[in-house]
Amino acid sequence: MKYISAEEAVSIIENNERVFIHSAAAAPQRLVNALTARHSELKNVEITHLHTEGEAPYAKPEYVNSFHVNAFFIAKNIRPYVEGINVQYIPMFLSEIPLVIRQGKFKIDVAIIQVSPPDMHGYCSLGISVDITKAACDVAKKIIALVNPNMPRSLGDGLIHESKITKAVYANDPIHQVIASPITEAENAIGKNVAELIEDEATLQMGIGNIPNAVLSFLGNHKNLGIHTEMFTDGILPLVENGAINGRMKKRHPGKIVSSFAMGTQKLYDFIHDNPMVAMLDVAYVNDTSVIRKNDKVTAINSAIEIDLTGQVCSDSIGTSIYSGVGGQMDFMRGASLSAGGKPIIAINSITGKGNSKIVPVLKQGAGVVTTRAHVQYVVTEFGVADLYGKNISQRAKALIELAHPSKREELERQAYELYGRYW
Repeated sequence: MKYISAEEAVSIIENNERVFIHSAAAAPQRLVNALTARHSELKNVEITHLHTEGEAPYAKPEYVNSFHVNAFFIAKNIRPYVEGINVQYIPMFLSEIPLVIRQGKFKIDVAIIQVSPPDMHGYCSLGISVDITKAACDVAKKIIALVNPNMPRSLGDGLIHESKITKAVYANDPIHQVIASPITEAENAIGKNVAELIEDEATLQMGIGNIPNAVLSFLGNHKNLGIHTEMFTDGILPLVENGAINGRMKKRHPGKIVSSFAMGTQKLYDFIHDNPMVAMLDVAYVNDTSVIRKNDKVTAINSAIEIDLTGQVCSDSIGTSIYSGVGGQMDFMRGASLSAGGKPIIAINSITGKGNSKIVPVLKQGAGVVTTRAHVQYVVTEFGVADLYGKNISQRAKALIELAHPSKREELERQAYELYGRYW
């Protein structure tokens, strides 16, 4: 390939075009910065992406005439600007985004990606993020690639031939790392409670954060666990090393860790590199409920911002303020529910960092229901486990109040009585 500077590469982006940015830790910061530096030359460029790590300078209000953001997920780098006029959120199940892109309902003019160097056959790899990026590359009129020897060469769907790349920039940049913070006592208790629900030979889905890591820390003595998840982090590595995770009993892709993106440390990226045990696949397939359910004992572990006493789960907003996104929660909650012996789990701290209860009588005005009361099954806090499946509203209220922080229970009981005439 012929390599040029980042500034020259992004010069092919024109006014009124839609630009897709590679997801999560694969976001090519060098290209993002070069694009933003052109703000005075550009008008009405739409930028779209999932969660991205690193800086997102294009979202700043001062660039409103040059760029506007239409994102499928709100991460911390654009969260400060989500109330502004130039950042919008598209609520959509993660599994369905590639379909909308490929059908031409959401056209992509330019895809900005980060890839591994081409192999002997001319194929680069999308590395740690295949997710919706594969679909974006399939339809984009122009592809600008940051070719980086530090990007792991993952196996699966994320291969792109060098002939498909319009402009290429070579840079030996570090891949963004996500370092886990220390696990708290409450998170440890939640992890232990969730781990007790997980059976040998289960297939796991879990996201990023301390609660999934806490769960994984209690699974060292489990046997024949599998992984089929939209994303994974370093937390699985000790379990792969000791053989607890081997995928032997999976009916779909036995022996393989199936995912669509990964975020973590260099150790995780080294593990993914050229590893036939890891299949990084298109998220339209990974998060397809009909695919998920084909494995037995699918155990899906997801989080929430708040849960009301009927079991409605809000995971994407704080009231009307969008905080994250729908993501793949419902894809896996439903897939696990339909799996033979499956368990869909919502695992949360009982209170927020500010001391407010995450179990509430009613969701905040404008809050989004990501998992409906009809889909919710297991709810876990540091104070125990509630199985809401098949329970009526009063029974649910009672079970959830028992999971709430002790300092909040009396008030929740009073509010439940006002709402339902009783709470048991």
